[in-house]
Amino acid sequence: MSTLVAYFSATGTTARAAEALAEAVGADLFEIVPEAPYSPADLNWNDKGSRSSREMADETCRPAVAGDAPDMSRYDTVFLGFPIWWYVEPRIIDTFLEAHDFAGKTVVPFATSGGSGLGRAPQRMATLAPGATVTEGRMLNGRLDADELRTWAHNL
Repeated sequence: MSTLVAYFSATGTTARAAEALAEAVGADLFEIVPEAPYSPADLNWNDKGSRSSREMADETCRPAVAGDAPDMSRYDTVFLGFPIWWYVEPRIIDTFLEAHDFAGKTVVPFATSGGSGLGRAPQRMATLAPGATVTEGRMLNGRLDADELRTWAHNL
């Protein structure tokens, strides 16, 4: 079995963290791409009418994902990365979790944020991935040291 780093990145910040993590731990890399890309206006969290604000206000919202994910049966550990939106994972991460069987796998959340922590994301994600072990996760902001990432990953 092997390891996958799957991620959604709205602005490129999470993509950089995911790439550094995948390289450090020798994992496959998969970008979760929204079927309808987010514009800067969509991401304006100060606008209650913006797409991201509307999605996050609706617990049942599941934005469509473009393309096909890799065969998840090949992985025993999945690092799942995202920017923090409203103290949790974006709804597109919920779409990804519900679309695949994570039973028996370890799911490791990692996130990027300008100022908040993982919040309730790991707990919410555990409810969306029945049978998976969802770890506490970690924020991966700023400059990422490959040795530190390897140590973190191997100590899970």
